[in-house]
Amino acid sequence: MLQIYLSAFAGYFVIVDPIGVSLVFHALTDGRERKYTRTMAVKAVGISLVLVSVFGLFGKSFLEGLGIGMDAFRIAGGLLLFYTAFGMIVHPGEEESREITGSSPRDISVYPLSIPMIAGPGALTYTVLEFSRNAGTLESLLPLFLAIFTVYAIALVMFLASGRIVKVAGRTANNVFKRLLGILLASLAIQFIIDGIAGAFRA
Repeated sequence: MLQIYLSAFAGYFVIVDPIGVSLVFHALTDGRERKYTRTMAVKAVGISLVLVSVFGLFGKSFLEGLGIGMDAFRIAGGLLLFYTAFGMIVHPGEEESREITGSSPRDISVYPLSIPMIAGPGALTYTVLEFSRNAGTLESLLPLFLAIFTVYAIALVMFLASGRIVKVAGRTANNVFKRLLGILLASLAIQFIIDGIAGAFRA
């Protein structure tokens, strides 16, 4: 169980990137009342938790209903995660700049905070792959839910402390950190692709 938890935690932490996203959150809420900031943070994390959990439980069945096999989804998901990782390595600050310069809606909890930032395609893809890999018993699913809860709890703390993080870390440190996370995510993506190809040949 510990190995499943640590593996899932590392994957979710890299994909969600709580520290990097907290910089975007600060930019979107800078100058707003503390109550508004707290409300947006709690709502965004709550929505993301529900979305990722539901996708983990029913995502595989939904794909099977569409006639999509898990091996094909592993390959496609691995390619998607690799694309995300490539962007993190080559252009670590591009997504943040795009979100900051755009006009933000009054309620930013769903878009852009939850979707596509902390519960976007990468997180949903990773969720389906991990839940399908460890499906079967409650003992194998429990560490996945625990990893999801832990990472999103960290994201909530990062959101609420985003002002201090910006002062301490700054954008340069965040870009370096994001590049390191991108390398880890690229390795994880390639492993998904290898697993998918191997499974397709065994079928």
